[in-house]
Amino acid sequence: MTTDMSATATRDDEGARKANVYSAEVSELYDLVYKGRGKNYAHESAVVTELVRARRPGAASLLDVACGTGEHLRTFRLMFDEVEGVELSPTMRAGASVKVPGVAVHDGDIRLFDTGRTYDAVCSLFGTVGYMTDTAELEAAVGRMAAHLPTGGVLIVEPWYFPDRFIDGHIAGDLVRGADRTVTRVMRVARTTGSTVRQESHWSVADATGVRHFDQVQIFTLFEPDDYTAAFRRAGCDVEYIESGDIGDGRGLFVGVRQ
Repeated sequence: MTTDMSATATRDDEGARKANVYSAEVSELYDLVYKGRGKNYAHESAVVTELVRARRPGAASLLDVACGTGEHLRTFRLMFDEVEGVELSPTMRAGASVKVPGVAVHDGDIRLFDTGRTYDAVCSLFGTVGYMTDTAELEAAVGRMAAHLPTGGVLIVEPWYFPDRFIDGHIAGDLVRGADRTVTRVMRVARTTGSTVRQESHWSVADATGVRHFDQVQIFTLFEPDDYTAAFRRAGCDVEYIESGDIGDGRGLFVGVRQ
C-alpha cells in the first residue's frame, strides 16, 4: 500500500490551521457567543430540511460537514432517520459528541474526508468553505461532499462573502453574559492580498477564576458566485443559488442535485 504524502501533508497543514482557529479556548465559548448574537440553529436546520425535501421528498439521511459543536445536528436528528457529522477540530468534535450522543461525528478534512457511505443530503453551513485557499481547494471540498450523495441526492452549501458584498476594514464586537461568565470579542476584517481576507479577533473572558485574554486569527477567501457554481458542476451537480436571509448572515445558499 502506498501513501499519498502530499495529501497527508495537506491534511496536516489544514489540521494545524483549523486547530489554531478553533482552539480549546474558542470552542468553549463558541456556542455562548453565537447564541448570544441570536443565531437560530433550529430555524436554519428547518430551512435546510425544507430545501432538501422539496428536491428529494423521501430523504431519510443527512451528513453535516464541518458540523462544529453539533448545534445543527441537534435539530437534524429530529428531522431525519439518520444523521452524521464531519468535523476536523478535535475540541469542536468533542463538543458535538456530547450534544448528540449516538450520532457519529467523523474526524475529517472537508477536502479529503470519506465516511464510506452515501446520504440523501449533505450540507455545509456557516461559510466553512470560505477557509479554502483557492478554487482548486473549493472544488475539492464540493467534490468530496458530492461524492457522498447518490444520484438525486441534495448538496447545500452556505458560502462565505462574495467580493462585491465584502466590506473591507469592517470592525465588529460582541458582549455576551452567560450564567457564570462574561465574554467580549472585538474584531477587524480586511483584505491582505487579492481575494485573501484576514480576520483578527481579541477575546476577553471574565469568570470566577479571573480575567483572561487571547487572540484568534482566521484567513478566508472571497470566491465569486461563478466559482461556487463551477465547483458544483464539476462535481456532477445541477445547482442554483438561493438568496436567503434565513441562514447565517444572509449570504444565501447554493443548492445542488447530483446527476
